[in-house]
Amino acid sequence: MTTRRALVVRGGWEGHKPAEATELFIPFLRDNGFAVEVSESTESYLDLAGTDLVLQCISMGEITNEQVKGLEAAVRAGTGLAGWHGGIVDSFRSNSDYSFMTGGQFVSHPGGFVDHRIEVVADDPIVEGITGFDLHTEQYYVHADPTNNVLATTTFRAHPDFPWIEGATMPAVWTRTWGEGKVFVCTPGHSLEDLDVPEVRTIIERGLLWASK
Repeated sequence: MTTRRALVVRGGWEGHKPAEATELFIPFLRDNGFAVEVSESTESYLDLAGTDLVLQCISMGEITNEQVKGLEAAVRAGTGLAGWHGGIVDSFRSNSDYSFMTGGQFVSHPGGFVDHRIEVVADDPIVEGITGFDLHTEQYYVHADPTNNVLATTTFRAHPDFPWIEGATMPAVWTRTWGEGKVFVCTPGHSLEDLDVPEVRTIIERGLLWASK
């Protein structure tokens, strides 16, 4: 059987602990037959030949137009792209082509760390057996593409500075296709502790495998 290749690209804002966070999932990928390469630079996006999956964890950060074009072309041709939280939907804020591909962009987390619930809303293998779960962490308010396949949502309470967000429901986990490639996004995952929540961990692991197929 041919070994699949996963590229972990990490960096950006250190508050999301990109190295430690991605290290949580590298053994899982190896156990599932991937040869894993780790890169600290988006220069890797200039040559993704033979890459089955890109796991990206870069919050904010910078990217060149050529690097985005390389990533987009690879995903369009069948390379999977997956990630969580700011590592995938708060990356490269000035590049709208990147956000177009991922299907969403973080814009705020009103109140910082808040109690909130993640509700599963789809019948999909990525969320099979998960009915919903509670978190105390950042609740991502996102601008999202209506063509996303939304697997889970989260609903906001009013905030003193933003009372109008009461009842706003946002996608929290979604998948989408981009050409021949698959994109997986999980917005929970601010901290290592969040990534160790069983439901979050399971959803991300399944999402990584889904995106690589």
